[in-house]
Amino acid sequence: MNILVTGGAGFIGSNYCRLVLNRRPGDCVVVFDALTYAGNLSTIEDLERNERFRFREGRIEDPGAVRRVLKEHRIEAIVNFAAETHNDRSLLAAGDFLRTNVIGVHVLLDCAREAGVNRFVQVSTDEVYGSIEEGEFTEESPLQPNTPYSASKAAGDLQCRAHFVAYGVPVIVTRGGNTYGAFQYPEKLISFFTTRLMDGKKVPVYGEGNQVREWIHVEDHCSGIDVVLRNGRPGEIYNIGDRNERRNMEIVDVLLDELDKPRELVKHIPDPRKGAHDKRYSMNADKIRALGWEPAVPFDEGLRATIRWYEENEQWWRAICAEPEYQAFAQAFYGPGLGDDL
Repeated sequence: MNILVTGGAGFIGSNYCRLVLNRRPGDCVVVFDALTYAGNLSTIEDLERNERFRFREGRIEDPGAVRRVLKEHRIEAIVNFAAETHNDRSLLAAGDFLRTNVIGVHVLLDCAREAGVNRFVQVSTDEVYGSIEEGEFTEESPLQPNTPYSASKAAGDLQCRAHFVAYGVPVIVTRGGNTYGAFQYPEKLISFFTTRLMDGKKVPVYGEGNQVREWIHVEDHCSGIDVVLRNGRPGEIYNIGDRNERRNMEIVDVLLDELDKPRELVKHIPDPRKGAHDKRYSMNADKIRALGWEPAVPFDEGLRATIRWYEENEQWWRAICAEPEYQAFAQAFYGPGLGDDL
């Protein structure tokens, strides 16, 4: 099968490419990526030696570019990872999120319909559900997004539903939990805090750090996406979760212990999202488990392996942290005392 992986030079997308190339010897992978701030050729450098791998630069909002890559590589399936994904960034520049996560998804769906693509997987997020105090979200739970980012992802999901119902596009939506692992751009909690703590810099914790997130290792998330691509039912939604909830401060404590850093490096700051900061995420993933999928990486083991990866791959993340855009974002959002010492 010829698979187009949009956003494949990013965190989850690149790991998905590795999984397919390692586990599916009959498949070919084409990465289509705009190489914006979170997409880097260094992230897929190891893949370029594989004869079943190709890279094409382009934006999913560009129908001409999408049509060309679909035709040139005789694409049979699309897995769409291309997205703006950071809640904090969405508060600063919501328009970028709408262009990629809504318009871009619409263009991809239209082009997939025209080309007769056999499968289309839209990779979404648990954040479209909003926050839940007790219990778990199911695939039938209402969408109640609370930030421009999560609202844009919800809109993309609804475009997928509309194209399935109106045109019969064989689209499936997956919604994953908070994902961690190798090659994550250093702006999310685990990657951002790990790289800062390695340099003895302070880390910003919103409030008391009592927000609860459901964590899943990137290898487990990718294996779930692959199961859905091959065995999922078009028109359906599948939650991909690990039943693994942790308070943010619990994660920070592990990072401090593993890196042997003092608690004084934690700086509690006001939450810029205020009422938009979801308190707890939790999903029921029985539906995908019925397809035969199970997570395989225990959280404690996966977290420690991730920390070791950042310790052993400083060249990769230091080059990213040196980029002006990365430093400007930290300055803008975290302010003096944090952003200014990047």
